[in-house]
Amino acid sequence: MGPGGAGTTSPWTPSEHELGRRDVRRRQRRRSLAVATLTTLLVLGGLVAGLVTAPGWERVQQTFFSWEDARESFPAILDGIWLNIRLFLLCQLAILPLGLLIAIARGTRSPWLAPARVAAVVYTDVVRGIPTILLVVLLGFGVPALQLQGLTNDRTFWAGVALVISYSAYVAEVFRAGIESVHPSQVASARALGLGHVATLRHVVVPQAVRRVVPPLLNDFVSLQKDTALVSAVGVLDAVFAARDYSAFNFNYTPLVVVAAFFVVMTVPLARLTDWLQRRLVERERAGLR
Repeated sequence: MGPGGAGTTSPWTPSEHELGRRDVRRRQRRRSLAVATLTTLLVLGGLVAGLVTAPGWERVQQTFFSWEDARESFPAILDGIWLNIRLFLLCQLAILPLGLLIAIARGTRSPWLAPARVAAVVYTDVVRGIPTILLVVLLGFGVPALQLQGLTNDRTFWAGVALVISYSAYVAEVFRAGIESVHPSQVASARALGLGHVATLRHVVVPQAVRRVVPPLLNDFVSLQKDTALVSAVGVLDAVFAARDYSAFNFNYTPLVVVAAFFVVMTVPLARLTDWLQRRLVERERAGLR
């Protein structure tokens, strides 16, 4: 007994069998890691060896992997990539609320809101059926050609609007799937507490839906990050346009490889964040958390 009559407990120590099991698991993990590393290095080494020993490797190296051309084109590409980054961030800010509004409009059951529901269905069906690059070309060239008073003729602006229109249709379907995944008992409980339809959506349904669809939303934004390169189709001076311009004048495609490396560097961290959030969501569901 300790002071005051309170009992004391000795700290738990693992048994010999438990220590042995832990040691076996550690050895198995180390062996698996070593085997995976070795096989990966062998496969990559074989691919590299096959590439550099190909008969046309010297010409490919000069055309696609020229250090001099990469260094000369780098400043223009760096200036252009900032435009791609700004487009991605601004379009993302517009896509999220627009996609959520479309999803809510499509899910409404009120007869008074039937026109909004029909418009949302038509919008998602039509926009998702049109390739994004066609929307960029149609708006980037078509709207400025109309010469409408009070509207800008900036092709960058209208290319961004095309991206917002295209991706809002996809994001709306992601949000709709999240809203429909909320169990009806959640809605019934909210209504039993006296919440109206709008309040139920705002405080109960939408927060749960958004939390569940974060991983697929991030996947859409990975695609959006890459598709900002489509604005070069209407003459916007982004990174792809700068690379194509250099390649056309110097007959060397190394700048395109540089641009590809830029986009990989930007998209891989977001892809890894998506994987981490997906694993975290699965673990929370297995633990019975919401």
